[in-house]
Amino acid sequence: MAEAEGERYLVEVYIDTDSDEENEAATHVLETLDIEEAVRQTLRAVHIEQPVTLTLVISGDEAIQALNKQYRQQDKPTDVLSFPLLDKPLVRAPAEWLWQAPEDTMADDATQGPAFVTPDELGTNLGDIIISWPTMLRQAHEAGHAVAYELLFLLCHGVLHLLGYDDQTEAGYREMVRQQEEILATLFQKG
Repeated sequence: MAEAEGERYLVEVYIDTDSDEENEAATHVLETLDIEEAVRQTLRAVHIEQPVTLTLVISGDEAIQALNKQYRQQDKPTDVLSFPLLDKPLVRAPAEWLWQAPEDTMADDATQGPAFVTPDELGTNLGDIIISWPTMLRQAHEAGHAVAYELLFLLCHGVLHLLGYDDQTEAGYREMVRQQEEILATLFQKG
């Protein structure tokens, strides 16, 4: 499918689980999916039309547990982590659905350099999404979902976080799940 003028999505994918067997399984599943279409549908669902880039890492439980401990102070594996590069949410939505930008505590600090600006031709770099392959497999099994469905569900969740959505409030959680379910219904209807 040719991309429309000005519509470019680039997803860099890295697979580094805890074993060669899991790496091969993850590679096989990813080869059956259109990851960029999932990102495209997520962006469309929340009315984002600009070109973007992001990184998707499929990891093992050990790696995601270390990141979860370091960044969320939770010493346990989790299914997905998102690391947005944006200073503020890109989506327009009620405040209770969105993460809040950190307070500008360094505004007067002379050591703070200028903000990084991505050249227009590269699109907006949203950030990184890390999905734990073993946790994702367990969740798919427990929920009775296909592995592909669970992987795309978590990818959409991660993209929504990168765009500004947060699930720390009940309202934000409900909205994210609603969006994810609608996006996946569209993706699987097409497939």
